[in-house]
Amino acid sequence: MNRSKPLTIRLNPKDNVVVALVDLDPGNAITDEGVVCRDHISGGHKVATETIAPGTSIRKYDQIIGVVSQGIRPGEHVHTHNLEILDFGRDYVIGMEAQETDRVPEQDQAFFDGIVRADGRVATRNYIGLLPSVSCSAPVIRYIADAFRGDSLKLFPNVDGVVALPHSTGCAMAPSGDGFENLQRCISGFAQHPNFGAVLLVGLGCEVNQIDLLVENMGLETGPRLQILNIQEAGGTQGAVDRGIGLIKEMLHEVNRVERRSMPASNLIVGLECGGSDAYSGIAANPALGAAVDLLVRHGATAVLSETTEIYGAEHLLTRRAVNQEVGKKLVALIRWWEDYTARHGSTIDNNPTPGNKAGGLTTILEKSLGAAAKGGTTNLMAVYRYAEPITSKGLVFMDTPGYDPASVTGMVAGGANVICFTTGRGTIFGCKPVPVIKVASNTALYQRMKDDMDINCGVILDREVSVDEMGERIFRFILETASGRKTKSERHGIGDSEFVPWQIGAVL
Repeated sequence: MNRSKPLTIRLNPKDNVVVALVDLDPGNAITDEGVVCRDHISGGHKVATETIAPGTSIRKYDQIIGVVSQGIRPGEHVHTHNLEILDFGRDYVIGMEAQETDRVPEQDQAFFDGIVRADGRVATRNYIGLLPSVSCSAPVIRYIADAFRGDSLKLFPNVDGVVALPHSTGCAMAPSGDGFENLQRCISGFAQHPNFGAVLLVGLGCEVNQIDLLVENMGLETGPRLQILNIQEAGGTQGAVDRGIGLIKEMLHEVNRVERRSMPASNLIVGLECGGSDAYSGIAANPALGAAVDLLVRHGATAVLSETTEIYGAEHLLTRRAVNQEVGKKLVALIRWWEDYTARHGSTIDNNPTPGNKAGGLTTILEKSLGAAAKGGTTNLMAVYRYAEPITSKGLVFMDTPGYDPASVTGMVAGGANVICFTTGRGTIFGCKPVPVIKVASNTALYQRMKDDMDINCGVILDREVSVDEMGERIFRFILETASGRKTKSERHGIGDSEFVPWQIGAVL
């Protein structure tokens, strides 16, 4: 490919802005556009290519990302000082672009080395988990997990670790409603996740989220793989810790009795997340991940798009690919729920991007959402799920989650995701045990600066070394390698013990 790097990139012939690929100074000539820069414009930020009058829409990706608040001349910087959000109608035309997916023939199916559980589900990791019913249980589960650090597991080489996943809720909350149901679905989803060979649920004893109620509501089955411990009944902290350590020691021998074997890629459920985004996320990392998602879907796997607040303004592009009316209407209903939910709390769904996003060149939520939705590729939208609901459909699906990364990924993992792909343009050190998190950098500068945290560099697309489709193939192969046991950068750092964050809705009582 041509390795010469232009100053800007045009994403669509109908756009009235281009994106700077390097820092630009006044006087720099953008030859391809026939304009000269009038301002200093940082890489990732937008440059006007024509005179744009106040009230005129700014188009990027041939989609509206905002309206001009003051006149703009060619070569000027387009950002928060002269571009603002607006409400505009979207034509959802549900299912208009849905089409049959070109499936890979069975003989060409991709494989990875997975761990098959007794119920037939396939794991990508093999942990023992400690889950609290309430935040009050957090010290006990941490003390139990601490007993299995260092060389304590050297006799159990097939066990990836004993991980404690504390959270900050479980009491002083209504014993029904969205918040309570979210919490129970999250704990239940993690307790049953195939990446846990065994789980110990630890409660205090007097919390709202009683373990017995959790087991009953979620249809959990206790036994050797899922055991329960009550701190008050165990005699307090030390008694519970001693009892918990004993139970984990009993679990270790059985959990260690696993071996990886070749399994079709159709057993993968890949969660899609982006955090610390910049303008290059929607140009390089997210489209490349979308190309990988198309490959996953063609091989019969599942990919989970999420972050409802970060598809706002781009949801009409997804409804067009909805496999039926029910799926499309469910997605639109989520947008309406979020509009009402944020309004009731004195906010708006477009109260985004973050300061880091803006520093990276993203001005409005519409612009951010258009780039974020690219993670979902081009295949049909097959289903829409509530937060932390079990994922059963194949193909591209959507889960209702907030944009807050830990809460969003927690929901997808609770739903069954066994690999997470996380794109970033500003940098993140996120992990989420018991599932490996693949970090995908949007630009080469970030990748080089945070090489110990980034797994894949999509900046080579901007550097004109590979195409989006070629990078999608690389990501697809990396997913298979990771599912087969290759450790990600966050796993090497041991990150992922503090990222269990059930989405909290409702009053603290």
